[in-house]
Amino acid sequence: MEHVPPPAEELARLDRELAELDARRAQLLTRRAWLLAALRPPAPTAAPGWNPSGWGAPSGGRAGAPAQPWGSVPPKQASAPRSAQNVLLTLGGLLLTVAAIAFTLVSWGSMGIGGRSAVLAAVTLGALIAPAVLLRRGLGATAEALAALALVLTLLDVYAVHAVAAPDTDGLGFTAVAFAVLAALWTAYGLALGKLRLPLPAAVVLAQWPLLFWAWAAGAPALVVGWALLATAVLDGAIALWGRGTGTRVLACVGGSVMGFSALLVGLTLSTTASGPLGAVAPGALLLTAAAAALAGAWRAPKGFARTGGVVAGLAAVAAVGGVPAAAVPDGWRVLAYLLCGLALTAVVRARLPRNAAQGVLVASAAVTAGALVGTVPGVAAVLLGPVTLLSDVWAGSPEGFRSALGSTLSWSEPAAAPAVLALVAGLLGAAYRWWPSLARIAGPLTARETPEAGGTPGAGRPGDASARGAAGAGASGHGAGTPGAEVPGASGTAAHGAGAPWSGWNSAAWTGAWTGAGAGGARRLSGAALRGAAGAGALALGWGALLLTGAVLDVPYAVAVVAETVLVAGLLALAVRGAEGGREGSAAVAVTALVAAVAGAVSVGLLSLASEGASYAVFGALAALFAGAAVRAGAGAPRAVSAVAATVSATVLTGFAGRSLGLAPYEAAPLLLLVPALTVLLGARLRRNPVALPVELTGALGALVAVGLAVPDAPFLALVLALCGVLAAGAAVRTERRPVAGYLAAALFVLATWVRLAASEVSFPEAYTLPVTVPALVVGVLRRWKDAEASSWTAYGPGLAATLLPSLAVAWTDTDWLRPLLLGVAALVITLLGARYRLQALLVLGGAVLALDGLHELAPYVVQVAGALPRWLPPALAGLLLLVVGATYEQRLRDARRLKDALGRMR
Repeated sequence: MEHVPPPAEELARLDRELAELDARRAQLLTRRAWLLAALRPPAPTAAPGWNPSGWGAPSGGRAGAPAQPWGSVPPKQASAPRSAQNVLLTLGGLLLTVAAIAFTLVSWGSMGIGGRSAVLAAVTLGALIAPAVLLRRGLGATAEALAALALVLTLLDVYAVHAVAAPDTDGLGFTAVAFAVLAALWTAYGLALGKLRLPLPAAVVLAQWPLLFWAWAAGAPALVVGWALLATAVLDGAIALWGRGTGTRVLACVGGSVMGFSALLVGLTLSTTASGPLGAVAPGALLLTAAAAALAGAWRAPKGFARTGGVVAGLAAVAAVGGVPAAAVPDGWRVLAYLLCGLALTAVVRARLPRNAAQGVLVASAAVTAGALVGTVPGVAAVLLGPVTLLSDVWAGSPEGFRSALGSTLSWSEPAAAPAVLALVAGLLGAAYRWWPSLARIAGPLTARETPEAGGTPGAGRPGDASARGAAGAGASGHGAGTPGAEVPGASGTAAHGAGAPWSGWNSAAWTGAWTGAGAGGARRLSGAALRGAAGAGALALGWGALLLTGAVLDVPYAVAVVAETVLVAGLLALAVRGAEGGREGSAAVAVTALVAAVAGAVSVGLLSLASEGASYAVFGALAALFAGAAVRAGAGAPRAVSAVAATVSATVLTGFAGRSLGLAPYEAAPLLLLVPALTVLLGARLRRNPVALPVELTGALGALVAVGLAVPDAPFLALVLALCGVLAAGAAVRTERRPVAGYLAAALFVLATWVRLAASEVSFPEAYTLPVTVPALVVGVLRRWKDAEASSWTAYGPGLAATLLPSLAVAWTDTDWLRPLLLGVAALVITLLGARYRLQALLVLGGAVLALDGLHELAPYVVQVAGALPRWLPPALAGLLLLVVGATYEQRLRDARRLKDALGRMR
């Protein structure tokens, strides 16, 4: 039966194929144009102003040479005349500006009042009129230079007027009025001469200061300064939205950001330092007005600016409204007032705001919530990690209260509201997890994927459009799934490349990859099930933290705290087991979070119980039982393995407590710790290939390693523990799947136990240490050769023989007694004869080499004595005779060496 894809998928596939066809057609057309240019005869000189290289025709080099269509970079050319003109005009304007400043500051006093006024008026008026004349003649660059000179002259006029006509006037007040007049003048001038690019940006810069300087001159309080900054920021925002020219808008945007941030900083400082609710009302009004202004700007701003405006509006609104109740409550509870206001911002999903502005408000709500949660981290960390201090004084006695057991220097009056904060956010996240489909349906207009619209402002979006676009997305989100590729990307992008567009150097593969990557990126958005699971996991984690912090804030008795945390671990384990078996969307994330919280809580309550002996036994016994039950009830996978490992660790700790209760030293209690590893070996044999068997056995091995570490101070106990570990490893090696590792581990442990025992008994003979290695190694070698007759003797017998022969030979060369060399020589002779009899290369070579070196060691004293008694000319004579004999029988000796080599090579 033929598969028919859904209409949306088929439409996306058709669009993709059409885009690839367009890209291939563009490449072919580019190649065709280049070939036509290569075949075209040399063209006559081009008409002035026509640039053939921009269309793929011949450019540069010899006439008629084809252009390079595959992305070649043309060589640099000399500076164009227009660039040189701009440089000259800039230098001329700077020189005139310097001259005007020098005239005003230096030569001002040498002229009368009439001459001064006439010169300044004439020069300034001429500088303002000249650009209009120059623009009519098409000299735009010269007009810009003279406009810049006129700007400097107007500033000098202001300075001159203040210095001569109004010297007694307050400087700041005069500057505020002057900047306001100049801003109005240059705004009118820029609107009148629309082709000039300098006047309007200059007016924007001048407009930043009048209100601020006025407030400063009047000695206004900080609140008035904040209002002046905010009014300036609102003016900048209006210019950024409706101003003329890119430079004007950019400057207005920068100025509005700086002034607005300053106003918000003033309002926030006054709000947080207010002495009471009434004192926070006036700064709150400033912040609320700033929020309204930011939201109004976000209503018409493009996509990115709209989201930023929404964030600023949300944060300012929280600071404004939350600051009033926060001023009436103690310091530890202020965060709750701001959190409630931040959570109230989520009501924006019901408001008819533009899509991007509403998303920014939601981001502000999330930021406030995250900030409130970050403030609770020190308290939660103190509860979880504070009991670590009890490790230095185990079983010192039960403290009076929960805080005394934590040993934290944290002032518990500061995080007083932390449990309420965690509980509030946990409750909201839990409600979202419970009623996720309804929430997804409500928030659909804001979370649905945005569809490209031709001819519209990106991201501006009207409220009705956002609702219409989100209607379908809400239903999809409610079911935790979307339909990737439902919209038609690339429609406007295809239209942008018309038939007459220059296609030279266009890379279809890059365009196709970018389009596909964008689609894939959209498909990689988190699904509804993942978001729901994150909400449930967050609710569980925050609720757990709230319960932990509540006991610390209330300073409940120590016993109550231990019981409560143990019960909390039991509840988390039950939720982890139940969540893993549940079928609701996101339940897996909740189960994993519950398991992680249970393990963390078990560690915390285990450390907390170390203050009392009875509490320690009760808590770790309960933890072992709880985790063992969770391991039995949980399904196959990570939850069962983690629970089994935690149960094993708890049981191991209990055995350690038993040794301490019996008054045993740490090395004396080490054998007791091997009880749990022995049980894990038996349990592993029972579970066989169950996935839980390996983690449990590895945890038991870790407990055995701890036992070895405890027994290190006492060598006899260390030998005993190593031997017992070897027994456990040998028991594990009985199973086929553990034999490759456990078998070698058992042998190594037995050897180590033997060596430690010998060292403890002060045995110094090397053979006592090497023979326990050699004998088992030779037995293994015999079994290996019995199963595989073709196995090399070096693999089967080489390691075992070398383990004893080489150390004994090294000691024999320094031993003055005769017994060890004699026994070593006899053993080497026997090994050599066995190697020759059974044609085993390793035995023959090792035995012969050791025998020769041992004999040389024994004969060396006599050789030295004989050499001392012989005449001195005899050794050279004997050496020469030997060389003559070898030379005369060289061919025979060479054949003998080859036969020896072949004979050794035929051995195994």
